[in-house]
Amino acid sequence: MSERDLLLHVQIRRALEARIRSGQWGPGTRIPTEVELCQEFEVSRITVQRALRDLADAGLIVRFRRRGSFVAQAVGQHNLLRFTGLLIQGPETHGDHRVVSAQVLPARAARLRLPGVPDEEAVVQMERHKLGADGKVTNTELHVLPFRLAPDLLDQDLAPLTSHAYLRDRGVELVRARLYVEPYALGAAEAELFGLPAGTPVFRWTRETWTRRGEIAELLEEIVPPGSERFYVETDLSGSSDHS
Repeated sequence: MSERDLLLHVQIRRALEARIRSGQWGPGTRIPTEVELCQEFEVSRITVQRALRDLADAGLIVRFRRRGSFVAQAVGQHNLLRFTGLLIQGPETHGDHRVVSAQVLPARAARLRLPGVPDEEAVVQMERHKLGADGKVTNTELHVLPFRLAPDLLDQDLAPLTSHAYLRDRGVELVRARLYVEPYALGAAEAELFGLPAGTPVFRWTRETWTRRGEIAELLEEIVPPGSERFYVETDLSGSSDHS
């Protein structure tokens, strides 16, 4: 997909999300067909399909073969299996990201310590903020990866980057990811960022990703404050799905 198509699909996703968030399209509303959206936005079908897939992955719409797409009954639900990478087909969490910092530094100086990585070894640390439709910070991300596995990470477009996809594209064989979910109290700086009182209880997610050689490939920490979004775990036991 070209850079132009990427920009267009983000614009369309934002426009459709705004209609859902504002209540213009309430729960259960059947949204326009792909053909109708192509005509409205004057774009290709693949661009519309990418925007709709992002909305579905974000839990904002539900898509059915031959029936079309509908606004989800409970907006803002997210399957945690996406976050572990088990269901990944795109970003772990959809939406706009703002890159706060990205740098190479010794492992001992990183804010997250990579198991088995010597203090003097170089690592890449990247901090991003996930933004809601209103531009406010909804959660924070902190990634730490061994530099030897990600030597050109800082040359990438970091705002939309998916770390698992980046590593796989570099030939790193990822075989295991574990997600820890823990209670956490916001410090003063974090509380100011979210516009919440210091000490507010939130969730801290920590994901460890490992290679087939048994090496740590990444540590990712997210701070997730309370809000309108809900997180769940769901697996398909039938072996098939009627979602398009």
